[in-house]
Amino acid sequence: MNDLNENNENQDDSRDLTFLDAGGVDEVSVIPWSLLLRQKIVERSGVSRRKATLTVLLSCVFTVSFMITLLVVSLKTVADDLNSSTSVISWAITAPMLAFGVVGPAFGKVGDLWGHKRVFVGGLLIAGIFSLMTAFSWSASSMIVFRTLSAAGGSALGPAAMAYINRMFDPSERVRPLGYWSFVTAGAPVIGVVAGVPLVSIFGWRTIFLIQAPLCLIGCLVALWLLGDTERRKNVKFDIKGAILLGFGSVLILLAINRGPSWGFGSSRTLVVAVFGVAALYFFVRVEQVASDPMLPLKWFRTRNVAFPVMSQAMTNFAYMGGFLLVPQLLENGLGYTTSHIGWLIIARPLVFSLVAPLSGRIAMRIGERNAGVIGACAVLASMLTLSQVSVGSSDFMIAFGLSLSGMGLGIASPALTALLVNSVENKDLGVASATQQLLNQMGAVLGAAVMVGVHEATLGSGVIRSYSFALLTGALSSGLGIFAASAVRSSRR
Repeated sequence: MNDLNENNENQDDSRDLTFLDAGGVDEVSVIPWSLLLRQKIVERSGVSRRKATLTVLLSCVFTVSFMITLLVVSLKTVADDLNSSTSVISWAITAPMLAFGVVGPAFGKVGDLWGHKRVFVGGLLIAGIFSLMTAFSWSASSMIVFRTLSAAGGSALGPAAMAYINRMFDPSERVRPLGYWSFVTAGAPVIGVVAGVPLVSIFGWRTIFLIQAPLCLIGCLVALWLLGDTERRKNVKFDIKGAILLGFGSVLILLAINRGPSWGFGSSRTLVVAVFGVAALYFFVRVEQVASDPMLPLKWFRTRNVAFPVMSQAMTNFAYMGGFLLVPQLLENGLGYTTSHIGWLIIARPLVFSLVAPLSGRIAMRIGERNAGVIGACAVLASMLTLSQVSVGSSDFMIAFGLSLSGMGLGIASPALTALLVNSVENKDLGVASATQQLLNQMGAVLGAAVMVGVHEATLGSGVIRSYSFALLTGALSSGLGIFAASAVRSSRR
């Protein structure tokens, strides 16, 4: 039986090799020497082509995603080095997060039109170049600009990687590799925060970016050699107006949400930014309704297995990211825990996520994507309720258990719901579908962080610990909406 499975996998790999290395529609079908060489290496190494491709894709995505949040806990160190303030340097986190979510749909559309290989390699190259420039930043403003441009380039990798995964694996096989993909895209930023303090203290923040740059370059060379190009569509125009309006509107909405706590949600600055963002998105919808090749097909949001999976993931990310920011503050400011004590506790969430996400494929295959989504959102809800009860005298086990529930919930739900989403769109739209999910997840995460921090600050009069409890209960409410959305999807037929 094992030999039969291996033979079937090798046959699948051969099919994928032929498909992924197919030229454009006008090219002659030939077998290039590079393909023959790759086949020979596959035969000798015993590593299947699909596994090698998946490893390269996810390694590159991790390299880029890991760096976005690496400096979250080390902002003061960077600010002192650049003779700036923490409030200014915080834009080295905020701006890349905005860019990472907003630019993705444009890269996803470009990949769908002109091939994902060039988008993946080009985005990785851009990320590496500006990572190198970040290491030599001479001021806070230069660092913020370089980090933002690096993240913008890196935003191309997620949609391209998902497009490759969904071309290599049949719909019935996608949940398991998407579990690995979900761990990398959602887990890498969390690991970046956890690992940021020791890495910066040992190597220095500039050295870390000096290490990232050659890793990106190596990734470019390997991807350029290993990846075959996806099909390219002819006689299709890129929706420039739609891309500009979507990007502009998304940036302004995310900016208003992100800066609302510091500017004041009722301030004129926040309201003006939000109004302009809503107006841009309104005109985006109008443009998409008449565009011959829309940037984002609006019909998707009338499809059950597109609208509800995206909604559920956005709502659970709301709670996940809000809790991610608030719990360390609760432990430090409310309970007086040391930094090392907090570090050992909060690592429970990414650790459980990393263990559960790769198994989510088997879970979803047994119980269905709908049930996996509901169970995952319920786990996040339970996490928020558990953490909202943390107070003086609470055990470390209770805190770690509450954090673990968040990691388990997202690890179970995200791959299953992502598989439903990609199975509901055509192959030619996989890139932009992935990027849209990336954008809306980012919006949910930013909104969760802003709203839950705002609730905490607004209820400080009731006591420090109690104010954190109110904020975490807000996350529980959002998770409840995520459960409702997940319950509305339809599982794939087995």
